[in-house]
Amino acid sequence: MDPSTPAITPSNFSNVPFDVLIVGGGTAALVIAARLSALPSITVGVIEAGPKSFNDPVITVPGRFGESLGGEYDWKFETIPQAGLNGRSLAWPRGRVLGGTSALNFMTWTRGNREDFDAWEALGNEGWGWDAMLPYFKKTETLHQSSASHQATHQSLFTAHDHGTQGPVPTVYLDEFSEPHRHWHATLNALGLETNKNHFSGSNIGAFTSLVSVHPTTRTRVSSATAYYEPCAGRENLYVLTNATAEKIELEKNGDGEGEEWVAKGVWYSCNGERYLAHASREVIVCAGSVQSPQLLELSGIGNPDILRAAGIPVKVANPNVGENLQEHMMTAMIYELPPTLTGPDQLRANPSLAQSAQTQFKTSQSGIYATLPCALSYASLAQVLPPDTLTTILKDLPPPQTLREKVLYQQFTNPNRGQVEFLFGMGNWNPYFSGEEGKVYGTMLMMLQLPLSRGSIHIPAKRTDSDKLPSSSSSSTSPSASPSMKHPPTIDPKYFAPPTGPIDLAIMSQAQRFADKICRTAPLSSIIQRRVFPPEPGLPPSSSPPSPSPSPEQQKQQENFTPWIHSSSTTDWHPIGTCSMGGSLGRTVGVIDARLRVYNVKGLRVADASIMPLHICSHPQATIYAIGEKAAGLVLQDWGLVGEDGGVGEEGEG
Repeated sequence: MDPSTPAITPSNFSNVPFDVLIVGGGTAALVIAARLSALPSITVGVIEAGPKSFNDPVITVPGRFGESLGGEYDWKFETIPQAGLNGRSLAWPRGRVLGGTSALNFMTWTRGNREDFDAWEALGNEGWGWDAMLPYFKKTETLHQSSASHQATHQSLFTAHDHGTQGPVPTVYLDEFSEPHRHWHATLNALGLETNKNHFSGSNIGAFTSLVSVHPTTRTRVSSATAYYEPCAGRENLYVLTNATAEKIELEKNGDGEGEEWVAKGVWYSCNGERYLAHASREVIVCAGSVQSPQLLELSGIGNPDILRAAGIPVKVANPNVGENLQEHMMTAMIYELPPTLTGPDQLRANPSLAQSAQTQFKTSQSGIYATLPCALSYASLAQVLPPDTLTTILKDLPPPQTLREKVLYQQFTNPNRGQVEFLFGMGNWNPYFSGEEGKVYGTMLMMLQLPLSRGSIHIPAKRTDSDKLPSSSSSSTSPSASPSMKHPPTIDPKYFAPPTGPIDLAIMSQAQRFADKICRTAPLSSIIQRRVFPPEPGLPPSSSPPSPSPSPEQQKQQENFTPWIHSSSTTDWHPIGTCSMGGSLGRTVGVIDARLRVYNVKGLRVADASIMPLHICSHPQATIYAIGEKAAGLVLQDWGLVGEDGGVGEEGEG
């Protein structure tokens, strides 16, 4: 239910003497708000641009995943045209609602590898390795264990001591799975990828059935809004202002000359067409995500001086790393035709009567298609997916590492414990570039690159002058703005497949695509595959009669070249990170914040969201972002002297 606390007005909000102001009401933000406000002596304010929405089925019903993308709860960001994608721009959905992207995502609950987080610590970020992060991972969740019969039937395996028992986020295995899931484990096993019985223990290599962030009784979505905010919404020291957009951080300068420092004192924001200033006596914590956290820093005068001056923003703290180091999981979506006897989400969207029946079934028994999610996952190392000679040839093109970050990243490409490629099969057509035939049933094989070498950026655009003449086709996301603000999207340039290292990403994905297709041609999954329709089978038009799922010896010898198709149809996996990266041992020469999440050269200002991650992880990031929020709250309390070094994780606390 929507918390019944009365809405606060902007005027009243700005008159509250806050200790902490949190910008953004997303995944990590509400974790921090809940943990800090558990101490009555700390007054916490949260500024969220989107609305509260606790009852909209588009959000709450698991089987309707994806329907909210591009709608009212989505910021609807878009990249600039990418040369590596044949000039295409990609939609970049981000949550604009209380709960942020945790209210829009696919609810997948996975954890990365030990090596993922140890790589962060190898960069000099003390306290961010696997052993240090594990208590925070556990603190976020309560595992609801599957029965012995469920484990045997669906491979819903777990090791209890790897999970939390009193955390705010309930994690469950679904009661029901789609037809392809029944064949997943045996198929991957046949290809040498064994079922991972302990995929939360520090290695997710192999096939497994994924946990999801879904309520164990109602079987509705769990987001940071329902797990962390809703139980504490009535606290007198917690104020959440929705439908309010942060504009910039109020920075004041203390001292002169060499002793001067900038101090965060509050946040300017707009609401209902009016502009307000809220004050924070101790800290401002930016949790606006990988797209908008660097945008807000730049609008506040923190960033690359050249970019700030071009935008007409006075330079306060020069740091050329703001908005850089952008990394993203690239994804392809192969489409296969399945038997017409199966029913998936496409059929529900096309048939109102089927959708109504499914909705009734979900409401009355929490079952049916609307209670299912794609949970057939597998992670594989490059050595498991690529032929040895091919892998050796590709890695020869790696340029010599120029930084510690590159050195640490390169080491992972030959590490057999890193799942550099993810495979996932689900019912439905998930590819925006393929239009299926009416009445056909489709399944999607996703292939996702986990450790990208491509590095991009997110920056505010240059200020438009009166002499700038905009072509009629210009959009606000790519054109200079009259006055850059949070109401205007930043310039998102992931530089997909761009030299010098992007072509290596492309080569790896092209080879891994063959393995993805091989999965669908391997029994028993092949028993429900009628044909591949996108990209079409070699030499066959899309409407040809279905070939045998098992290719002939001649077809087996053929090494299909997927590179052109990847250029023309690959898309984002919605996992951007790195744009306000931790600097580690090299500090502000490579980063934006230190290992305690403090912005370099600004007192009382931190960042805590996916943007702080210096290197990507081989995992869906949701559980990690929750853990970042838990750790951030612990760091604040430690730095304020309110808990000891282990006090942030020693008690489960209330959430």
